[in-house]
Amino acid sequence: MKVLQSDKAIMMNRKLTELPIDERIQLVEDLWDSIASDQKMLRLTTEQKAELDRRLNAYEVDKNPGRSALEAIAEIRRNL
Repeated sequence: MKVLQSDKAIMMNRKLTELPIDERIQLVEDLWDSIASDQKMLRLTTEQKAELDRRLNAYEVDKNPGRSALEAIAEIRRNL
Protein backbone atom coordinates (compact mmCIF):
# COMPACT_ATOMS: atom_id res chain seq x y z
CA MET A 1 0.00 0.00 0.00
CA LYS A 2 1.39 3.37 -0.99
CA VAL A 3 1.67 5.93 1.77
CA LEU A 4 0.28 9.31 0.77
CA GLN A 5 2.32 12.31 1.77
CA SER A 6 0.68 15.47 2.96
CA ASP A 7 1.06 18.62 0.89
CA LYS A 8 3.33 20.01 3.60
CA ALA A 9 5.64 16.96 3.45
CA ILE A 10 5.77 17.12 -0.35
CA MET A 11 6.71 20.81 -0.25
CA MET A 12 9.37 20.15 2.39
CA ASN A 13 10.80 17.31 0.30
CA ARG A 14 11.04 19.56 -2.74
CA LYS A 15 12.79 22.26 -0.71
CA LEU A 16 15.22 19.73 0.71
CA THR A 17 16.22 18.52 -2.74
CA GLU A 18 17.02 22.11 -3.68
CA LEU A 19 19.66 22.32 -0.95
CA PRO A 20 23.27 21.59 -1.86
CA ILE A 21 24.26 18.07 -0.88
CA ASP A 22 26.69 19.23 1.82
CA GLU A 23 23.84 21.13 3.51
CA ARG A 24 21.57 18.08 3.27
CA ILE A 25 24.29 15.94 4.85
CA GLN A 26 24.67 18.46 7.66
CA LEU A 27 20.92 18.42 8.15
CA VAL A 28 20.95 14.63 8.45
CA GLU A 29 23.82 14.79 10.94
CA ASP A 30 21.95 17.40 12.99
CA LEU A 31 18.80 15.30 12.89
CA TRP A 32 20.72 12.20 13.96
CA ASP A 33 22.35 14.12 16.82
CA SER A 34 18.92 15.26 18.01
CA ILE A 35 17.77 11.61 18.00
CA ALA A 36 20.92 10.48 19.81
CA SER A 37 20.38 13.07 22.53
CA ASP A 38 16.97 11.52 23.19
CA GLN A 39 18.25 7.94 23.06
CA LYS A 40 16.98 7.11 26.52
CA MET A 41 13.49 7.36 25.05
CA LEU A 42 14.30 4.62 22.52
CA ARG A 43 13.77 1.08 23.69
CA LEU A 44 16.07 -1.66 22.46
CA THR A 45 14.55 -4.85 21.17
CA THR A 46 15.51 -8.18 22.68
CA GLU A 47 17.54 -8.90 19.54
CA GLN A 48 19.40 -5.60 19.79
CA LYS A 49 20.24 -6.22 23.44
CA ALA A 50 21.48 -9.72 22.58
CA GLU A 51 23.69 -8.31 19.79
CA LEU A 52 25.18 -5.70 22.14
CA ASP A 53 25.87 -8.40 24.71
CA ARG A 54 27.51 -10.58 22.04
CA ARG A 55 29.76 -7.73 20.95
CA LEU A 56 30.71 -6.82 24.52
CA ASN A 57 31.53 -10.45 25.27
CA ALA A 58 33.66 -10.72 22.12
CA TYR A 59 35.58 -7.59 23.14
CA GLU A 60 36.16 -8.94 26.66
CA VAL A 61 37.65 -12.10 25.15
CA ASP A 62 39.98 -10.61 22.54
CA LYS A 63 40.27 -6.92 23.57
CA ASN A 64 40.18 -6.01 19.86
CA PRO A 65 38.74 -2.48 19.70
CA GLY A 66 38.07 -2.85 15.97
CA ARG A 67 39.12 -0.02 13.71
CA SER A 68 38.68 3.69 13.74
CA ALA A 69 35.89 5.40 11.86
CA LEU A 70 38.51 7.00 9.61
CA GLU A 71 39.82 3.57 8.61
CA ALA A 72 36.31 2.27 7.93
CA ILE A 73 35.44 5.33 5.84
CA ALA A 74 38.67 5.05 3.88
CA GLU A 75 37.87 1.42 3.04
CA ILE A 76 34.37 2.34 1.94
CA ARG A 77 35.74 5.05 -0.32
CA ARG A 78 38.29 2.64 -1.82
CA ASN A 79 35.49 0.21 -2.63
CA LEU A 80 33.29 2.79 -4.36
